[in-house]
Amino acid sequence: VTVVDRLHLSLDVTAVPTNPVGAGQYTLQLAQALDQRPDVELLVVARRRDGSRWRAVAPGSGVVTVAPELRPLRLAWEQIRLPVLLKHQTVEVHHGPHYTMPEHSKVPAVVTIHDLSFFEAPQWHERSKVLLFQRAIRVAARRAAVVVCPSQATADELARWCRVDGDVVVAHHGVDLDRFRPVESAPGSDAALLSELEIGSTRVRGSGGAGAGGGAGRLGDGTPFLVFVGTLEPRKDVPTLVHAFARVAGRHPEARLVLAGGAGWGASQVEEAVAASGMRSRIIRTGYVKDDIIPALFRAAVAVVYPALYEGFGLPALEAMACGAPLITSSGSAMEEVTGDSATLVPPGDVVALSEALDGALAGDGPDAERRRRGLDIAARHTWAASASKHMEAYRLAARS
Repeated sequence: VTVVDRLHLSLDVTAVPTNPVGAGQYTLQLAQALDQRPDVELLVVARRRDGSRWRAVAPGSGVVTVAPELRPLRLAWEQIRLPVLLKHQTVEVHHGPHYTMPEHSKVPAVVTIHDLSFFEAPQWHERSKVLLFQRAIRVAARRAAVVVCPSQATADELARWCRVDGDVVVAHHGVDLDRFRPVESAPGSDAALLSELEIGSTRVRGSGGAGAGGGAGRLGDGTPFLVFVGTLEPRKDVPTLVHAFARVAGRHPEARLVLAGGAGWGASQVEEAVAASGMRSRIIRTGYVKDDIIPALFRAAVAVVYPALYEGFGLPALEAMACGAPLITSSGSAMEEVTGDSATLVPPGDVVALSEALDGALAGDGPDAERRRRGLDIAARHTWAASASKHMEAYRLAARS
């Protein structure tokens, strides 16, 4: 019988909102993957009213529900009360998956730095967040035993902006291959999911998706569409996507652009771009989209367009590839690091280059079967189990520090 040396790890999930995207999804998926490992004794540290969710996510782990609900109180609690909790729980390593850590805890800390946008382009964020996270990142770089970065691009930027005293581990995000796959779960299931999207007084109706044959890239009424999925915020550069679509829309009179995601800080710029484009009737705003609908959108689209100016990783790009969707995203970015030549890459912020890529996709000049196969192969290697294994390297390093 093999005796597994179990590492006692605490994971702070207190920053994960009710409808998690980006870093929230990362934390949720990581907790789930760690819960399934035999070499971890996981303690999930959650908000007071959030216990049932995390017990469902990590049923084999301990869950303590002690953190306040409001962020200012939660940040203070992390510094004052969390070190005491960790001491009494005999935790060997603590992981702060969202930039921050208890600064005076005797427990070695691992901190995830998702990106350096607070330094690279502070104008993309509210000023209060810039001040908070610039300080948190500097503290983590100096005091964390190990810093986890989701891409080499982020690790390089961290070294450029901060003095890093601990080790740095690059751990790519994973993709949920049970949800994000090229074939729908049952004939007609994508159509049923897409019909849930309310668009004014009408609905987006699906056509069976890429796996059903003959319907890929079209809404239920035969309308071809491009789709962006993500929070509407400045660094996603959705206004450039809107302008690029407007440049080519005349050549593709049936085409629609679907913007699927909730409004973040600075989302008014998107509304202004839509109003100025003259294409309001052909640009569909869905608002926040439930997790199970996103794969159906990817499978049904002519192309998934993720033109972000900057990302620490760019998870929607990987998820699109896992669905076998043609992908248009930004060159010179973390997305290029992950997707390589399986995606159509355009310089970030270049409306002419982006419009040419959209034009090609709508004209049927998308990636050939070989490029899409490479995309599926890349996605297949990026499992959350593989990501958890890289995180375990970081935890073991921290435990030895």
